[in-house]
Amino acid sequence: MAEEPEVIRHQIEQTRGRMDDTVDALAGKADVKSRAKGWVADKADAVTGKARDVTSSVGGSTPDSGDVKQSAQRFAGMVRDNPLGLAVGAAAAGFIVGLVIPSTAAEDRAIGPVADRVKDTAKDLGQEAVERGKEIGQRTAGAAMDTARQATDEQAGELKQSAQSKADDLSSGPQSATG
Repeated sequence: MAEEPEVIRHQIEQTRGRMDDTVDALAGKADVKSRAKGWVADKADAVTGKARDVTSSVGGSTPDSGDVKQSAQRFAGMVRDNPLGLAVGAAAAGFIVGLVIPSTAAEDRAIGPVADRVKDTAKDLGQEAVERGKEIGQRTAGAAMDTARQATDEQAGELKQSAQSKADDLSSGPQSATG
């Protein structure tokens, strides 16, 4: 009987240790922002290094601040012109980054099944977002086509009236001069 409380204490400590590992794994997995920043920073450093290598081997120079400013202005214009496209692209990029970031063994043990369900749900949501984006794009294109057709019909009607008026003027003009 004296050993039983000691065994229970030992089991409680083991459970606490496993829970600490689980909480740490969840905290690491939930800190997507930091993980993504680190991943992006690593990729940016790699790309910058490659660009530096290429420009130095070609004998070129790195882009100046004017080039960077012009690119930023083009990007800002694109964002203003197409915010829906940017939102869909950002959602897709976030989804891809989430899939690319590797998980640790502790994360896999602690939240493997949950992570799989979350990934499946995110995949479904991503596909739904893409489908809705396509649908909105199709509706927008349809509305633009309808507007274009309507404007074309109106312009054709005005052109027809103008042509008819000119034809009437021309046909009545010679008669009044001879009559």
